[in-house]
Amino acid sequence: MNLVDCFRNPTCRRQRLSAYARLIRLDRPIGIFLLLWPTLWALWIAGEGHPDWRVVAVFVAGVVLMRSAGCAINDYADRGFDPHVARTRTRPLAAGEITPREALGIFVLLCLLAFALVLTLNSLTIRLSVVAVLLAATYPFMKRFHYLPQVHLGAAFGWAIPMAFAAQTGSFPPPVAWLLFIANLLWTTAYDTLYAMADREDDLRIGVKSTAILFGDLDRFMVGVLQGLFLLALWLAGRQAGLDGWWLAGLAVAALLMLHQQWRVRNREPAACFKAFLENNWVGAAIFAGLVLDYALR
Repeated sequence: MNLVDCFRNPTCRRQRLSAYARLIRLDRPIGIFLLLWPTLWALWIAGEGHPDWRVVAVFVAGVVLMRSAGCAINDYADRGFDPHVARTRTRPLAAGEITPREALGIFVLLCLLAFALVLTLNSLTIRLSVVAVLLAATYPFMKRFHYLPQVHLGAAFGWAIPMAFAAQTGSFPPPVAWLLFIANLLWTTAYDTLYAMADREDDLRIGVKSTAILFGDLDRFMVGVLQGLFLLALWLAGRQAGLDGWWLAGLAVAALLMLHQQWRVRNREPAACFKAFLENNWVGAAIFAGLVLDYALR
């Protein structure tokens, strides 16, 4: 049944819309949160605790749209790999529920919707958004060429930070914005390495590259180094922004959560590595809570 006929049939339409929702991971919002927290850090610091709520609304909606677009292009890029990996073989594209053309069309549509939101902001933010789309579109293909796709993902997730500063202040992002960008790149590389550790055996079998494969037996050590550098970069950013007690408390909670992740992955069991990856939502939330409290209780 072609797509037009499918949408005329209520049962087929319902099934296809469900497949689209699963393609963009609306049933698994962890990626939305991992992209949202650093964006909110940037908006709060750029606005000195009082961000423009219209800008906040635009960025929250943009986060949802761009993370969803990223999932669609990721599955399009991995359509030849996903059927051979236990965790991904039930994804709609891998399972044949939708076509590659549909996945690519959804990616384009979501990017256009996100760009329409950006057009409500200033010209500098609009120019920076072009880089965001390029990073999102190219990330899924990097695992074919080098062992650092997690770093590329960090850049893609982190680019919302300079955009947030540009939207909030109307000027080129200051040094504190780039410290936050570097911090987020380090954090993303760390948690996505945990994610890749869960898939390492499948990735080795099908020839996909990742930091988990690159680091080998040093994977836990390298994740710990990245996490430590992430906290150091945030501490430096906080000093530049004049943040103090509650910000440091948020970083302390984040450090404890990361120590728990190290304990969880001590045996490198795939399920445990995936759970450790999921716990990074609470790392981002703890840092944001400390940031909000630091500005609110001055």
